[in-house]
Amino acid sequence: MFDSFPGGTSERLDRPTYHADLGRLYTNGIGFLNKLERGQHFKERGFPSWEAFADGDWERALSLADERREDYAREIRRASELGVTHRRLRVVEFPVTPYVQWELFVLRVRVDVGDDIRVLDARDISDIERSRPVPEVVILGDAVMYEVVYDEDGNAAGANRYTDRSLIRETNAGFDALYERGEGFHDFFDREIVTLAPPQVSGAQTCFRGSR
Repeated sequence: MFDSFPGGTSERLDRPTYHADLGRLYTNGIGFLNKLERGQHFKERGFPSWEAFADGDWERALSLADERREDYAREIRRASELGVTHRRLRVVEFPVTPYVQWELFVLRVRVDVGDDIRVLDARDISDIERSRPVPEVVILGDAVMYEVVYDEDGNAAGANRYTDRSLIRETNAGFDALYERGEGFHDFFDREIVTLAPPQVSGAQTCFRGSR
């Protein structure tokens, strides 16, 4: 699974170019968007809920996450109008990192308004990840695929852009297989996340990611 990915040919895009390219192609009849998230430590500077989380104000972080509910609902409505189906798979390691604990509360808001998100225990794919982690990718139909990349300090630095249709099909097939193995969001969340104490946050636990 994902065997051809490391050898794929890509074009490096900086963050503004990546976001602009994704936004342009998103409205171009792509049909679906698949997102595979693998990293466990990030920062979301400029995102109010994350800023509160990073400051140690857990209750405010959750309140601010919930305030994005209508924004997320608008995203889902726009996707529906464009005929774009969204699926996201979040791989989670144990013990759950503070960042992922916070992120899953944000994703719960998205799920509540109709986003299609599943969760996969990293221990269940140890056989697949013997040589490398599964890729962190955003795939727009069969047209283009982005591997999200970070600089040496952990700052979001754009993406590698792939257009090889056979590689995109293979990666989509890998995503589909993992997605089928994933657990329903609320089942995972209610069992593994709700019962956790508010996380203790330190600057060393996170690296910069970008906008949620």
